[in-house]
Amino acid sequence: MCQHIGLDVSLKDTAIAIRQDGKRIWRGKCPSDPKDIAQIIRKHAPDPERVVFETGPLATWFFHALTAEGLPTVCIEARHAQKILGETLNKTDANDADGLAHLAETGFYKAVRVKSFDAMLVRTLIGARSQLLTITTQLTNQIRGVLKTFGLIVPKGIGSVFDFNVRGLLEGQAQLGQIILPLLEVWREVRERVAILTRHVLAAARQSSHAKLLMTIPGIGAITAMSYVAAIEAPENFKNSRSVGAWLGLTTRRYQSGEVDFNGHISRRGDTRLRGLLYEAATALLTRTSAATESQLKTWGLQLRERLGFKRAAVAVARKLAVIMHTMLKTGESFNPSAGEIA
Repeated sequence: MCQHIGLDVSLKDTAIAIRQDGKRIWRGKCPSDPKDIAQIIRKHAPDPERVVFETGPLATWFFHALTAEGLPTVCIEARHAQKILGETLNKTDANDADGLAHLAETGFYKAVRVKSFDAMLVRTLIGARSQLLTITTQLTNQIRGVLKTFGLIVPKGIGSVFDFNVRGLLEGQAQLGQIILPLLEVWREVRERVAILTRHVLAAARQSSHAKLLMTIPGIGAITAMSYVAAIEAPENFKNSRSVGAWLGLTTRRYQSGEVDFNGHISRRGDTRLRGLLYEAATALLTRTSAATESQLKTWGLQLRERLGFKRAAVAVARKLAVIMHTMLKTGESFNPSAGEIA
């Protein structure tokens, strides 16, 4: 008979529950190492049907490691699982593992696609660059704010211009310079690291045929293209292009109960960073005035802006960009500014 296994994964230990024919036949705990877990499963469940665990920080590692061990591994949506597991009287790791095994047994769960390590490397690279950019912005604002306290206003400017202006204002300000100059040195060092990571992203984009294809769209640069390729991985992961917009949280939420039926704001589910990049690309597309940006998509977006306002129009264009980019990856065709009707 087939067994169904639930894993409640934490950084130190993993609770394991095994069910068969509607009954729990074994449960225990072991260190959070996929090889150790695989040995225990083989010992107590010789014919596993499903091994189920929730999304989390270790999900990518666990999924690929357990799959490599030959186990039928399924990673399920944590938000969905918690609504079921939260109904138990006593919230324990053992009970959560048993609840996950029960979900595996009934099939009442929502499986998620676990990204490959290559895709996660790209996402990590872009995420690290984004984090360093945030740090430089925070340091810039702090330096400007501190100097304002002493009546020193830093003129507008970025990069080396900002560095030059700050150093110029600190001339003759020895005590203040002891505070600001270390911040400025860190600011410069972080910017150099950002430049290094940016070169890595650009190099990866030049080597990716998919990224180069997506960059034929006005407003889509190397960062957005690589983020999209890493998130989608393969066009076949989606049944149709229109579902990508919902997957990225760019479609409106609907609430219906009895005679109440209305659409709310966008769901904002899925990849937050990619959703933000697509919104920035949509903004660039709608605001740039060069001939290279003219397209049916831009015309449609500008018409929406007149009726709904800029922000809603930008969200709609971002959703449409996600759909178009998936279609381009599926067909291998470059962006055609004059093609088709906008849906």
